[in-house]
Amino acid sequence: MLAYLFPGQGSQTRGMGNQLFDEFSELITEANEILGYSIKKLCLEDADKQLNLTQYTQPALYVVNALSYYKKIQESKRKPDYVCGHSLGEYNALLAANVFDFCTGLKLVKKRGELMSRAKNGGMAAIIGLNLHEIETTLKQHSLTTVVIANYNTYTQYVISGPKHDIEQAQQIFGNVSGVNFIPLTVSGAFHSPYMADAEKQFSKFIKNFQFNLPSMPVISNIDAKPYHPANIQENLTKQITHPVKWTSMMEYLLRNDEINMEEIGPGKVLTGLVKQIRSAFLVKTMG
Repeated sequence: MLAYLFPGQGSQTRGMGNQLFDEFSELITEANEILGYSIKKLCLEDADKQLNLTQYTQPALYVVNALSYYKKIQESKRKPDYVCGHSLGEYNALLAANVFDFCTGLKLVKKRGELMSRAKNGGMAAIIGLNLHEIETTLKQHSLTTVVIANYNTYTQYVISGPKHDIEQAQQIFGNVSGVNFIPLTVSGAFHSPYMADAEKQFSKFIKNFQFNLPSMPVISNIDAKPYHPANIQENLTKQITHPVKWTSMMEYLLRNDEINMEEIGPGKVLTGLVKQIRSAFLVKTMG
């Protein structure tokens, strides 16, 4: 069994997609028309330092992930048995499952990036080295009830989300814990939290303009770590903006198949590293 995993925001790097743009020139022409700028120049040159801005990051990753997938299918002549993506990467999983075409997905991602980029006064940070109970207990002890878990990345790596001031307060607390890495993320909003309700509301109106196909293969959802139900496509993509990414549970779903092989499709190896950690701990958990 084979699963393809698509990365999300944080995996972008200048130069990504270097070998792909010219090969898929027709798609790039369509992408440029939708976006109103050269996606190739953004990814390869980033002269205006925009690649790390949410409204540009999300379309850029979507395009490079998509081209990487098309190239992989060309070379391997094989489609995966499962697909899933981390946050933004879920759009590429749905594209791979033929839920929508390349241009439709890019229009959705463009709007999503624009709406999420408007969120202000929020922050996010990765906490590495503590389990979920330890993080939740610490937040409760210091009355940081406004801070929520945004990403369940591994059993000892989580991303928190909340008001900027409270994330800074959390840094002072967790930064003093031995063996813990606290890494603030370069975002302006509290993504995957209730603070994104306005973006969710606006995206909900926008997505109603689109029709979706039945998935041609199982797409494991960020929302509930289960295969997408065809009736929930619009709802899932809308709720994803305010709900956490349940990556660990998604990987557990796939790992219940002992023979599963997972491959990251797109720039970087962030998800490959997370899967390695989860797989090791999952084996211990299930055998113990």
